[in-house]
Amino acid sequence: MKNKKLAIYIHIPFCIRKCFYCDFLSAPATEETQNAYVWMLCQEIRNYNIAQLYEAAFCDFADRSEYDKESGLSKILKQNDEESFSVITVFFGGGTPSLISAQKIAQILDELHKKFSFSDQTEITMECNPGTVSKEKLEGYRKAGVNRISFGLQSANNEELKTLGRIHTWETFADSFSLARKAGFLNINIDLMSALPGQTEASYERTLKKVMALHPEHISSYSLIIEEGTPFYERYHLGKGLPDEDTERQMYERTKQILGQEGYERYEISNYSKKGYECRHNLCYWNGTDYIGFGLGASSMVSHIRYHNCSDFSKYMQNGANPKLLWEEINVLSKKEQMEEYMFLGLRCMEGVSVSLFEQKFGVAYDKIYGAVTKKMQRLGLLAANQDRISLTEKGIDVSNYVLSEFLL
Repeated sequence: MKNKKLAIYIHIPFCIRKCFYCDFLSAPATEETQNAYVWMLCQEIRNYNIAQLYEAAFCDFADRSEYDKESGLSKILKQNDEESFSVITVFFGGGTPSLISAQKIAQILDELHKKFSFSDQTEITMECNPGTVSKEKLEGYRKAGVNRISFGLQSANNEELKTLGRIHTWETFADSFSLARKAGFLNINIDLMSALPGQTEASYERTLKKVMALHPEHISSYSLIIEEGTPFYERYHLGKGLPDEDTERQMYERTKQILGQEGYERYEISNYSKKGYECRHNLCYWNGTDYIGFGLGASSMVSHIRYHNCSDFSKYMQNGANPKLLWEEINVLSKKEQMEEYMFLGLRCMEGVSVSLFEQKFGVAYDKIYGAVTKKMQRLGLLAANQDRISLTEKGIDVSNYVLSEFLL
């Protein structure tokens, strides 16, 4: 029965130029290299064998009753294969996926359709960098099956964009957004960043208002994180030149206020959408849906088995046709780890987590595991309990990292 939900992530590790804050697995590449990578990516999809994953994951558990090799593994293999999954979302990320031609995207999607079950409602998202798309390319993506575009704007202030090392201006972005609408895209996300070097509350508010005038269906707004190994780490890791903590918090508050006034619902700590336009792919991560990542360095979680592909480009290009040679750090999550993830990820969403679903999934009373920490967080005003659901309060959102860490057993 094809009823087990699945999310698929496709990593395209190419970009025109590395942004100064970026620590993602991406780099510039020739068209020849890009074409060779897409060919190997299709081989990986075509030859993916979930039975091999189960065998690799459970081979070390012969003496553990929880993963009985004779009966438990055979039951899992019988109930779970590629045909048993129904793909509800595909996400092309990077890098800059929009460097790839519509023909290549169609080729990748064709391989996925051959391997997995899709429906007419499957959400297919493509990250696009402003300035890398044309009307013809966007129309090609639509024809290939892409039905959601995610533009990485980050800021409407050209000086801030220059500081970030972005290749586009606000004007370039506005043109790209208009082209996407003309190509027929009715579901568009815009990525924004706050707490940028030199950014003020006023300049950030101007960005929000300019974006609001375009009426996108979805907005993701994240605070800048200074990652080690990036040019920004050398310049700003001590905090000099960045907005202070109070200013950063005020930017977050203004995001919530301005977007709320325009009819956008905050459904996750950093994500807002018009009704019915929540990002299904991200929701899969937060609600524990199985996901498979294809491509260089892509991460996966299938039946509580976590692993990722190798991050070495040469190794990927040599072994992509034999996916099991790509898999690294294969780890079967324990029941404790599964419960932690259920809470840690689920509490990021504004609706919180379901106590009854927790008890159904794990066969144990919620209060026995998390009763004490939940009561503690309630006393501090950081969590709210409403009938079956536990969720962060506004105060809890401000210190969400602390609250979420309390649910690690």
